[in-house]
Amino acid sequence: MADPRASRNRRRLTATVTDLAVRRQRALLVSLASDGRSVEETEASLAELGRLADTAGSDTVARETQTRPRPDPATFIGKGKAAELAALGRQLDVDVVVVDGELTPVQQRNLQDIFGCDVVDRVALILDIFAQHAHSKEGMAQVELALLRHRLPRLRGRGLQLSQQAGRIGTRGPGETQLESDRRRVQRRISILEDQIEALRTTRTTQRKARRRSGLPTATLVGYTNAGKSSLLNRLTGAGVLVEDRLFSTLDATVRRLTLPSGRLLLLSDTVGFVRRLPHELVEAFRSTLEEAVETDLLLHVVDAAAPDPDGQIQAVHTTLGEVGGTGHEEILVVNKVDVAPAPIVNRLLALHPEAVAVSAATGEGLDALLAALDERIARGTLSLDLLIPHHRGDLVAALHRVAEVLAQDHEEGGVRIAVRLPSAEVAPFLAYTV
Repeated sequence: MADPRASRNRRRLTATVTDLAVRRQRALLVSLASDGRSVEETEASLAELGRLADTAGSDTVARETQTRPRPDPATFIGKGKAAELAALGRQLDVDVVVVDGELTPVQQRNLQDIFGCDVVDRVALILDIFAQHAHSKEGMAQVELALLRHRLPRLRGRGLQLSQQAGRIGTRGPGETQLESDRRRVQRRISILEDQIEALRTTRTTQRKARRRSGLPTATLVGYTNAGKSSLLNRLTGAGVLVEDRLFSTLDATVRRLTLPSGRLLLLSDTVGFVRRLPHELVEAFRSTLEEAVETDLLLHVVDAAAPDPDGQIQAVHTTLGEVGGTGHEEILVVNKVDVAPAPIVNRLLALHPEAVAVSAATGEGLDALLAALDERIARGTLSLDLLIPHHRGDLVAALHRVAEVLAQDHEEGGVRIAVRLPSAEVAPFLAYTV
């Protein structure tokens, strides 16, 4: 006789699988060409929004663009256009409307009333993707903080109905509305997360100082999301970092040691990918992670040559780096995916950026040239010295271990014989002891 519990479990499993199969939402994408944005820029941004929606778990069923001088304060796209698209949404049975812009709380509420379904903006969509991909303790805390900061001004619902204290017996007197209670709870959680992230930031700073004391030069991979940074890190160092053909598959910084052709050692780190109009909440929440791109000797800026607009992606990366103070560093532009990118586009990028290197992280093409360029750039900022430090100057030996890469060390009659490679800016105190 069949076990009834087993039958129930099978039914639950079947229901779960069915739920998973239909979980992808039907999305209507809406964009606005305004404030001087060209139609081409708007279309490129809308195409990227489609990729973001796909990554978040939605299938795009239609894309619509509205042109007006400036966003409508009440509905973003205008009341008439919103009503027209609401009819289209009902016809196409859409589950969610995704707006390619940043909606105010009022605009979002008004659009949800008109469409009769969920309405999210670009910021909320990116935050949702980050929430799906965060795995480490730091990554999850950073994403939760960004989400709460975004949602706090949008809190509404039961609290609005309770915001007026009822004038009946037993209800008068001081009290806290549900909305105020919700806001207080969110603000308290934000405060806790800020403290946690600050503690993790202190830990990350300590780790960076330890790497500095090792005397090893550092390089950081930066670039637009899905440009191939993690693939390149894996190809160069065998890091084993997760690689997916999805936006924002990497949220946590990874550091690996790389041996250059000259024998020099380099610490290479990966960072979160950038995107046009990266939400301010995310930039602030991920500041400690993005500081890897600030506290570095060299930036490896990876650009996807097969992308529709590589020049726009380069500009977006530089804009975000400027927000976190990561400008002014030595930079090597790495033109990636040359195995699939059109040759004219690759050649144009190399002509515009003479010191760029063309590679394919997928096939390994061009990696020897990239390693040689890395070696040459690192060598520009370092000097190799052979020193004899008197025995009574142990402080200098200790200082060398902090700021230099120690290649060899031996004790001789006249002092400590030590061969080092150190940054040019650190050379002055040791020149008197060169052999």
